[in-house]
Order: sequence, then C-alpha cells, then structure tokens
Amino acid sequence: MSNIIGRCFGETSPSKIYFISKEMPAVNEYVYLEYAGKTIMGIIDDLFRGSFTLGDDLLNPETIEKILEFEGDIDHYIRGQVTILGDIDNLEIPRTPAPPGTEVKKATVEQLEKLFGQEGVKIGSVLSEPDVDVKLNVNKMVSRHLGILAMTGAGKSNTTSVIIDELLSLNGGILIFDMHSEYVDTEFTKGETKTIWPLINPRFLNIAEYKKLCSISDGATNQERFLREGFEYAKAKSSDGESTEFIEDMKFYAQTKAEENNEEGSKNKSLYDAAKQVQFKLDDMMAKYHEIFKSNDTPDIVNLIEIGKANIIPLSSLDEIAMDVVVNHVLKEVLRRRKNRYNNSKGKVLEYPVFCIIEEAHILASQKRGTQSKSIISKIAREGRKFGVGLCLVSQSPKSLDGDSLSQLNNLIILRLVEPSDQAHVQKSSESLSEDLLKKLPSLNVGEAILLGQMTKVPTMVKIDEFKGKSIGRDLDIVNEWAKAKRNEEEELQKQFDEIDELGI
Repeated sequence: MSNIIGRCFGETSPSKIYFISKEMPAVNEYVYLEYAGKTIMGIIDDLFRGSFTLGDDLLNPETIEKILEFEGDIDHYIRGQVTILGDIDNLEIPRTPAPPGTEVKKATVEQLEKLFGQEGVKIGSVLSEPDVDVKLNVNKMVSRHLGILAMTGAGKSNTTSVIIDELLSLNGGILIFDMHSEYVDTEFTKGETKTIWPLINPRFLNIAEYKKLCSISDGATNQERFLREGFEYAKAKSSDGESTEFIEDMKFYAQTKAEENNEEGSKNKSLYDAAKQVQFKLDDMMAKYHEIFKSNDTPDIVNLIEIGKANIIPLSSLDEIAMDVVVNHVLKEVLRRRKNRYNNSKGKVLEYPVFCIIEEAHILASQKRGTQSKSIISKIAREGRKFGVGLCLVSQSPKSLDGDSLSQLNNLIILRLVEPSDQAHVQKSSESLSEDLLKKLPSLNVGEAILLGQMTKVPTMVKIDEFKGKSIGRDLDIVNEWAKAKRNEEEELQKQFDEIDELGI
C-alpha cells in the first residue's frame, strides 16, 4: 500500500507547504518529503475538503440537492497545510523550499521512533501514532523548568502524577507543595511518598516572614523596629539555651518596651502604642497560625526531604498567608543550600538536586497580587538551573500566573485550554507556542497535550499515559454522595425507632 498522501502545490516555503490529495489524512499526522537529498519531516496542521462541482458560487441549497440527485457521487479534493519540523537527522529547517509537485508521504513508525527517540522518561505516545512512545529529557526538563497548564478537568493532575512516578524510578529528589492535600494518600507505583507537615521552627523564620504573619505594614517603622529587636532578643536567649519559647520571648520583649515607654518621666505614646501593637499582633499570629509553629525543637523542614521519594508538604489546612510564608521559607532554604553546595560555603548544604512542584501555582505566583513566594519562585526560574533546583508550576488558570515566572519556563505541557485570555497569556510568555499550535488547544480531548521546549526534540501532540497508581484529583461523585447521605439519615432514623421500641415507649 502506498504511503503517498498527496503532492505540494502552489507556493512553498522552507517552513510551510500546502498539498492536494484525493485521500483524507488526519490533522496532527506526521509526514515527510524527500528533496535536496534529505528527508524532511513535517506535521499536518490543517485540512480542507472541497469539490469542483459544488464550488463556492453555489449558494442555493436546492441547487446543490438537484446536482447531488443527478450526479450521485461527486468529485472532491483534500487540501492540507504542513508545518516543516526539519530534516530527520538533525531537525534543521531546510534552506530551500520543496519544489511544487513533491510527494507528501505518511511518516513511518521507524521515522517517528527516530524523531522522538531519546533517553528519558515516558510521558505518553504520539497522538497520531499510539505505537510510538514520547519520552522527556529529564536533565532538560528539571534544569530548564516545566509548566503544566490546563483548564479544569483536562488531565493536569494525571499528567503531574505520571511525571512524578517516572522520576521516582530514577531516584529523583522531588518536593511537592500540595495546595489541596491530594497527594498525601497517593500511591505511586515506582517509589514511596513522604509527608512533611508544614511545621516551622520559629527560630528559622526571618523578619520579613514575621511581618507578613503579623500584618505589619512597611510604613509601620516603629512596629518593625520592636519586632526586629524582639526577634534578636529571643534569638540570643535561644542560642544561650535559656529559653525554648521563642515567640513568647518576642512578646515579652515587646511588653517590656511598652512598659518602659509608659513610665512616668519617659512616656512616649507613639512608641508605647507601637510596642503594644507588636505584642497584640504576635498574640493574634499565634492564634491564627499556631498549627505551623512548634517549639525550638521542631526539625528543620528542609532536612526532612529525602531523595528517591515524593516529599509532600500538604497545605490545605493553611490560609493563603500561611501558605505563602511556608512556601517562601522552604524554597529560599532549598536554593540557599544548593548554592552553598557549589560555593563551598560553611553553611548548611543540600547534596542533591531537587525538583520543586507547586500545585495551583497561580495562587502564590500571581500575575496581579504580590506575595513573598512570588519573588523566590521567579528567582529560581531564573537561577535554579545553575544549582540543580528545578521548578514545575501547575495551574488551571494560566492567565493568573505571573508572566515573568511563566516566561522562564523553557518547557511546557499544555492540555486543553479554551479561554482566549488563558491562551493569549501563555503565547505571550512562550516563544515556542506558535499560532498553529495555539489553534489546537481548544480541540484537545482529556489527556491530550502539546509538548514544547527543550525536553522534547520537536513540538509534539501527545496522548498522556494514564497514571497507574492510586487515582487523585478526581471530581466527587455528587449523586453517589447524596444517595449515601440519604441512606445514613434513614439508617439513623431507624436506629432511633428501634431504641424507642426496645424501651417500650
């Protein structure tokens, strides 16, 4: 059977050709052309079916119906558009366009295996050729960072889980900031999980983080001064072993300063008010965020990360301010210790690379809102590759994701995106997302994606594998939940009736 799909016609260019055919190929199907002594690979971007008999000038449905009755089977042609990917050996775009009339042929499995074959982890298969695996270059993915973007229900949780599972098979160092605590009970097939609860030793926070948690604004200079002095006071007592109640020592210092500025002969109302405010705000902070603070004996959270495991920090119990502080604190420590590892610093080091996955990344790396973690996320996106700190931002609202951070992600897995504002924001931040690929995003089915970036040889339409471990991130079965609640209610009512009968009432 011939693998010729059609022939080039009209004007061609080194990057795009048009072909005409009598047979119907498929959009996203891979093809090749042979000219100038090379085999040139391409992908079909668009297809049109037309008829010479039923031309554009026929605008009356009754006329078309009569022609069909008279002619029976009418002539038709297929016109298609192909984007050139490059020659099969080096993926270099040819310097000359294909001669009109050049045969356009369906790519063979062997050619596709050569096109997509590389060392790496399997993410799925070629959308138009399920027998051909698609693998990701792990070094490029981790060092050059990754974005997983999709509308709700398109399959981003499944995609993330597949990647984590594959990295576990390589003994990867993975750190997951789990906004909805979906991964805590996940069972991966190729490695174990480790839950690291978001508990922070109060000695390890810095002044900026305390300001955030205490809601002390930048303009409140006296409050910031007493907070800073109280921090240094508590730090000194902790270092001397005199106290294990760090925040209580900070509050004691603020209270002392308030009393000093309220004594006869040294009254200063503004300083008194500022010290009392610090004391009250530390009290309020502990009331709101006591679940993340323990004593000075709380282990260093970064020391708990283990290589070869999916290290999960569940954040669903925290509000956005506490989430922000925890993520900012951990990411800063990870980057600092990896820098120490390469700079031969005497400070704490992290001996192995870490791939940091942030679910619902638009919450902390927001396009419109300022957060502490937004700054460190952007910094890791710019500098992390030099020190082995990889970043994966997962979001169902790309338009809300910080453009600076998004533009630093050199690899993208984009599942179905329908909203034009989401599409436009991603295209603006990514040089790899062409207009042709952008048009395909709304038509992707669940689990289908476009792969872009250095982790893959060419932009790829892929069917993501189904995660084989315990399913996560699924929608609730609402009808079943209602039925279950109704059964429980009826059983409870029957139990009460039985108890009444036993009492003889």
